[in-house]
Amino acid sequence: MTHRTSSLVPRTPVRTCVGCRRRVAKDELLRVTAGSDADGRPAVVPDPAATAPGRGAHLHPTLACLDLAVRRKAFGRALRVTGGPGLSLAVLTEHLGVARGAEHPSTDQTEKPPPGNWSTSS
Repeated sequence: MTHRTSSLVPRTPVRTCVGCRRRVAKDELLRVTAGSDADGRPAVVPDPAATAPGRGAHLHPTLACLDLAVRRKAFGRALRVTGGPGLSLAVLTEHLGVARGAEHPSTDQTEKPPPGNWSTSS
C-alpha cells in the first residue's frame, strides 16, 4: 500500500468575507463577533486576535466591505443573532478608523472630488 503525500506547500485556512463574498486566507480578514457596545446594546465587535468564544464572521478590514455587509444584512445571518438589523456597528467602525459620529460607513463625508477640472465657468 502506497501512501500519497500531499503537496509540500503548507495549507492556510481560507475564509469568506461577509461583505464582498471573496474567499481569501484567514490572515487577510478581520474576525468579528456579536457582543455589546459601551451602552450595553448588541453590537458587532472586532476580534483581531480571533480568540473570543462563540460564533464569528470574517470581513476585509475596509469600509467598502463593511458597507456591503451592512447592505446585505450579513452580520445578523452570519453571527446568527436575532434582531440583526439592530446591531450597533459603532465599535467596529471605530476599530476600522471611521470618525466617531458616523452612523453608517457610507455617510463618511471624506469623498474625494473627481480628477480633473470639472468647473463649467469660462
